[in-house]
Amino acid sequence: METKLEGESLSPKNREILELFNGFSKLERFDRLKRLVQMGALTLDDVAFLEEGSPVELDLAEKFIENVIGYFPMSMGVATNFVIDGKAYAIPMVVEETSIIAAASKSAKWLREKGKITTEIFGTNIVGQIQLGRVRDFLAFKSKVQQAKEKLIESCNNEVAKGLVKRGGGVNDIEVRHIKRPDGGDMGVVHVLADPCDAMGANIMNQLCEYMKPRIEALTGEQVTMCILSNLVDSKVTRAKIVVRDIDQELAEKIVEGSLFAQLDPYRAATNNKGVLNGIDPILIATGNDWRAVEAGIHAYAARGGQYRSITRWYREQNNLVGVFEAPIVLGVVGGVTTLHPIAKMSLRMMGIESASELSRVCAAVGLATNLAAIKALTTVGIIEGHMKLHIQNLTIGAGAKEKEIPMVQKKLEEILMLTKRISLHNAVEVLRELRSKNESLTHSN
Repeated sequence: METKLEGESLSPKNREILELFNGFSKLERFDRLKRLVQMGALTLDDVAFLEEGSPVELDLAEKFIENVIGYFPMSMGVATNFVIDGKAYAIPMVVEETSIIAAASKSAKWLREKGKITTEIFGTNIVGQIQLGRVRDFLAFKSKVQQAKEKLIESCNNEVAKGLVKRGGGVNDIEVRHIKRPDGGDMGVVHVLADPCDAMGANIMNQLCEYMKPRIEALTGEQVTMCILSNLVDSKVTRAKIVVRDIDQELAEKIVEGSLFAQLDPYRAATNNKGVLNGIDPILIATGNDWRAVEAGIHAYAARGGQYRSITRWYREQNNLVGVFEAPIVLGVVGGVTTLHPIAKMSLRMMGIESASELSRVCAAVGLATNLAAIKALTTVGIIEGHMKLHIQNLTIGAGAKEKEIPMVQKKLEEILMLTKRISLHNAVEVLRELRSKNESLTHSN
């Protein structure tokens, strides 16, 4: 079946956004902000806030964590050129690593011209766990819970999850799992499955499990050990798919082979998946989401078959290259930091996102596009050329170069990189030392 390219079906508004991204990386920062205002991603108030250094009152920090002493600022950028499910996005990313935003944006531009990104979500439920460490009669225990399942669900929704039910969510299933203990005994686990709507759902799920604890004990005569949500949410999986049409077959074969490596070898899979998260984590940080929970869920999902594997897969389909990302990305756009932190709120506005499912799908798409950029680089020019070229500016500043010295040091470091295919802080220090020595000699001679 023929796949339409992104540009063939875009609305005038989306075309305008993409046109405003032309040359974006070469603009001065203030001009980038103006472009974002033109495309409707930022307001003038947002620009003023960013120009002031994104000031956030320390009183707000006190509401988030304990023993507050200040904030840790991180660089915030924008991934450009993304068209996901026919919608153009300006995607905020908060990250410290050089080349992530550049690679994502370059990959997205290539995909605009050559392919298409689509996404979907399977399932709606998050998972809560009620553990009973030692169950005397597991079959009797399971039978009692299953017989009372509908009443337990009704009670949870009436007493704890009323707000979720009003928004179309709430508890909708209860399952019983059996785990054999190392000492030969039986462990019972009750899974509570609930739709959290646009919340991440951790707090409400923990409340639901705690609410059920005495009811499970009274019902079964067994003792509950602990109650906690699970970050392995295989009941709510986000999928992103990229199709690159009429790709050079030699390049396609290299990418497929690179992908196969990550599917078969856990050592490569770990780094492959880290590269996918290079695209996901910065969006989670920008929107105030729990990136640690998402990472835990993705890594657990990657190992669910007994071996840690890649969460992406690339394969050829006739003359097309197809890539698929599939893993749980459970996020929220209401409650907690996402609602209270001004940068998190601004980040969601930038993308025009109002639902947690859309944010999850955008994250999956960016992660998959970043993965494509990484495998493409690794199997062609290598990772050093692109990554280290962008890293030169950091090395230059790290060596202590002043503003007037930076261009000259960077130029010399680029020459070294071209010749040796490697660069380090030692090189930057030596180049700066030689530059200053030369300038000092010229000063004395004059």
